[in-house]
Amino acid sequence: MAEARVMPAIGTAAGASGNTSTAPWPSPAKAWYAVGVFGATVFTLFGNQFLLALMLEPIKLDMKLSDQQVSLIFGAAGQFVLAFMSLLVSPLADIYKRRLIIGIGLIIIGLCNFGSAMVATAGAMLIIRLLGGAGGAGNGPATFSLLADTFPPAKLPKAMATMNIGFMIAVGLTYLVGGFLLRSLSTPEYTLPVVGTLRSWQVVFLILAVPDLLLGLLVLFTVNEPQRRGQVTASVNNSKGFFDTLAAIVRDYVPVFQYLWKNRGAFGPMYIGLLINCVALVGNSFWMAPFYQRAHHWGPAQFGIYQGWLLLILAPAGLLLGGWIAERLAKRGIMDANQRVVVWAGLAHIPFAVAFALVPSPWMALVLASLSTSIIGIGTGPQNAAFQAIAPNQMRAKITATFLFMFTMGMALGPPTVSSLTAYLFDDPAGATDRIRYSLALMHAVLGPLAVFIFWRGLRAYGEAFARAQGAR
Repeated sequence: MAEARVMPAIGTAAGASGNTSTAPWPSPAKAWYAVGVFGATVFTLFGNQFLLALMLEPIKLDMKLSDQQVSLIFGAAGQFVLAFMSLLVSPLADIYKRRLIIGIGLIIIGLCNFGSAMVATAGAMLIIRLLGGAGGAGNGPATFSLLADTFPPAKLPKAMATMNIGFMIAVGLTYLVGGFLLRSLSTPEYTLPVVGTLRSWQVVFLILAVPDLLLGLLVLFTVNEPQRRGQVTASVNNSKGFFDTLAAIVRDYVPVFQYLWKNRGAFGPMYIGLLINCVALVGNSFWMAPFYQRAHHWGPAQFGIYQGWLLLILAPAGLLLGGWIAERLAKRGIMDANQRVVVWAGLAHIPFAVAFALVPSPWMALVLASLSTSIIGIGTGPQNAAFQAIAPNQMRAKITATFLFMFTMGMALGPPTVSSLTAYLFDDPAGATDRIRYSLALMHAVLGPLAVFIFWRGLRAYGEAFARAQGAR
């Protein structure tokens, strides 16, 4: 999974007053403790998604679901809620304690993982996954805001990069740990105290709930809430009551959307290309374990262990290489350096992404899929940096929310795109054959070049916007 959602850094947090605070910065011990906790949070949140993908086939079998029902319940539903709730919850990080937003959200996610282990019907599972999507809505922006008030500007990039190590290792380590975990849970059913008899995948959900709950409590009771610095949007800060606050949030988005429309030549291709890329990449990762089971007769434990070892090495290398290439291009005075790396990475990964689903050997498929993920990952860091570099400081938090909205919408649309192709175009509504391979290959063959073309069309406008932004600083 390429997961373009490596958390982008926000350079300055919104604050409670119109002037930059002169209060001392938090101690290094408190600051780096927060980075450690948030890095673990990034790992668990992304790790939950990868581990869930390994369990799709046994969940589908036990709950008697179709591919399309699986993609709705565990893919689209929660992501749609997350996308829209993020736009509403993110600005609340400007006025409420950020550790409350982060901590309560993590506890909600943990409780929903616990609930996913307890429910017996598809309808109840859908409700639980919807609530889980709401739990993660404010995590990213609240985390960025808190860290931006914890570290001086010169030290903030290092702190953000350190925190995102959690994502880099989650890509491979979760597959690996998940594979060994599923292998160890070889018995179909387990009888546990209090909760009773559970299937093996339900036990995994119980295990997933533990780190989310613990991290939520750590954030609530041990992470320092620093004094705010900089400026906050007056209408939100001065609003009274819940509905007044919501109305103020909507009003404050008006100039943001006006700015995005005015600069649509630069932002439009970035947003649309991101959406299309995420549909393909997340749809691919969501159905990866079922693909290996149906096409190559590898169980989720076997696939997870093999895929984990490869990505644990290749994925971080791709992410670091992308940053190095973009930095080298920028030093040569290339204004569109960040987006140019995105175009190159998107174009280079397409042959691997299409071929892995069609080759007859599972080992060849594994290598090609890992190379595809690592190559597209080269563009992840530059893509996150690209929109930050042309976003005005006073709008950066809300522009970040709109960017993550597009990413999350892509995550929501990816799984049902694959299941719909399999059911209707390749005539396998029950998901009982290996025809899912053709869905994966076709999706990448169509959406991959389309995303690259859109990114490429926006290079000139992005370079001009980047030059203007640099001149204004």
